[in-house]
Amino acid sequence: MSSDFSKNTLPQPEAWKAEPPLLDGYPGASGSRAYEWIIPGILFAATVLSTSFAGLFYESGDADFLTAIQLVILKPYLLLGGLPFSLTLVTVLLAHEMGHFLVCRHYGIRCTPPFFIPIPISIAGTLGAFIRIKSPFLHRKALFDVGIAGPLAGFLFLLPALFIGISFSRLIPKGGLQGGLYFGEPLIFRWIAQWILGYSPSTQDMIANPIAMAAWIGLLATSLNLLPIWQLDGGHIAYAVLGSKLQRKLSIVAAAALMLVSLAGWPFPSYLLFGILLLVLGMRSRFYHPPTLSESEEIGQTRLILSVVALIILIVCFTPVPISVT
Repeated sequence: MSSDFSKNTLPQPEAWKAEPPLLDGYPGASGSRAYEWIIPGILFAATVLSTSFAGLFYESGDADFLTAIQLVILKPYLLLGGLPFSLTLVTVLLAHEMGHFLVCRHYGIRCTPPFFIPIPISIAGTLGAFIRIKSPFLHRKALFDVGIAGPLAGFLFLLPALFIGISFSRLIPKGGLQGGLYFGEPLIFRWIAQWILGYSPSTQDMIANPIAMAAWIGLLATSLNLLPIWQLDGGHIAYAVLGSKLQRKLSIVAAAALMLVSLAGWPFPSYLLFGILLLVLGMRSRFYHPPTLSESEEIGQTRLILSVVALIILIVCFTPVPISVT
């Protein structure tokens, strides 16, 4: 997500105009606020470690969490084996958030540096990253640009990772894997695998390289962020294109649809909890999206075309059943 300021804390236009002039997106009186990068820097380093630990499972293929913890405690250098996964995933997430961050600075919108969320024991090692927007958007063009910049930047970094990771993956006969996790294949993942490896999903399974798995998680994060729900990136884009009333209705429909899609993976409905969370949080605020200071300015034809590009990226990155157990 790229913003989390609420209706109750939204500054009024008059109050905003009375604040100190901005210098590269920060109040002119306070300089660059280098200290604001301390906690994000610590969280970033912790996320590199936690994703490196997660990467060990894709590198080894058969380690369990308890065994891996014991081995890493005795031999910390083993974490180096998880770096291909870690650096790929962290780079994609960082590109996404820096896309938001740099466009905010371009428009003089105050925001925090990216905050990463490390999760020490998980298949990803992180819950992603976010920035917090601290001032209102000047107009719908700025809202659109900030919303779409993250997914576009992340997707551009995803593509080479997909090509590299899939190139080093291997194919086995269908049904050769027993008793493990199966990861659903987004359209773009399958297309690239068919092109590079001659992958045939009907007769083959793929043992994905750790870099390919990091790219897969990046595809999942990109698709979820592009959902036109509330204050996700897709919600910002929908608000800028459709306006507040249609965006609110679309948020409700999209959140409900996400929960229904999750039932396709029963008894492991991967999106159900996320969909319920979005629906509950959205309903608490009536799916309120903070308005821009100037609602009348049109976004222009170029941005309408980019919104279609964002929709296409959502479609090719999304997978109805991301994880199942075989």
